[in-house]
Amino acid sequence: MKIVNLKLLNFRNYSTIDLSFSNTLNLIYGNNGSGKSNLIEAIYMLALTKSFRTNNDSNLISKGANETIIKGTVESTEKTRYQLDLGLTGKKVFIDSDKVNKISDYVSRINIILFNPLDTKIISDSPAFRRKMLDIEISQVNKEYLLFLNTYNKILKHRNAYLKQLYLNGNASSDYLDILTRKLVDFGLKIRNIRIEYLDMINAHISKIYKNIFEYGELHVKYKSEYSRKDAEKVLEIYRKNYRKEMALGKTLIGIHHDDIDFILDGNCIKEYGSVGQQKNAIISFKLSELLIVKQLKNQYPILILDDLFSELDDQKINNIINMLNKEVQTFITTTNIDKIDKQLLKNSTIFKVENGNVERKDL
Repeated sequence: MKIVNLKLLNFRNYSTIDLSFSNTLNLIYGNNGSGKSNLIEAIYMLALTKSFRTNNDSNLISKGANETIIKGTVESTEKTRYQLDLGLTGKKVFIDSDKVNKISDYVSRINIILFNPLDTKIISDSPAFRRKMLDIEISQVNKEYLLFLNTYNKILKHRNAYLKQLYLNGNASSDYLDILTRKLVDFGLKIRNIRIEYLDMINAHISKIYKNIFEYGELHVKYKSEYSRKDAEKVLEIYRKNYRKEMALGKTLIGIHHDDIDFILDGNCIKEYGSVGQQKNAIISFKLSELLIVKQLKNQYPILILDDLFSELDDQKINNIINMLNKEVQTFITTTNIDKIDKQLLKNSTIFKVENGNVERKDL
């Protein structure tokens, strides 16, 4: 999978831009604040309709404009034109000029794996941060997953509201609560099983990748769920025992919305015992494992974005990563300085210089 062309209108600090990319290595450099991260953010947005930097879509629209438009031609089994229109009233997506009504029918079409410095928080931050990362990655390769997740969240919202109603009205029937609980468990188990299956595929690759780059350590990822591997009836019984407590608190106390993952290096949980460097290395290995998963599931590599990688790793580790990549992987690397970059890497790259919202292709 390759992004052949990208056109932007009123996106961040780009009023208008039209770029064509190499099928292999694309190196984007410029000072902080010049717009290089905005460029890869637009590519990410084209695929997932969401930013990896902000939850407020209005921040993506250039000042003084009412909407931003991102267009891209992506080559997979054939060339396809994708478009995202983002206005103050919402977003619209198109495939080959035809409007797509469901975002879930759009999201899984373009596969992108992204590493950026903020990802170092994945291990150190809250379980919600790790669940969000896992949900985004799985939704790219499993169309049903996003539908299951959206349905689960809707049921969860209704269930929490009804728990509060039951608490305020002690005479209300709990029959409807039983119905909501069963639906929640049914979709929760589906989501949990997909997550576990995905992490099993990660674990088939992650330790070897970690060793190839960082030259030591056994790494794997462990899924933690209150559902464990229980069947639906056993999970329902746990809920029933917690009904009174949930009513008093007005919220659902167990479920896949509380699940978590641990990164285990040489038998130790990295969050508890690992260094910041080890946490960062584990996330990079996780992301690179996903390249192989997408290839396995979709018979083609995703687009890879390595944002500001040179500030995170030394030259040897970066060379290990680049040498490990299959030449079929279209890769975007951003950096503030190309002077320290390996000359062979520069020679094999298509280079773009970004300055004050302008992008210029450079020949070195």
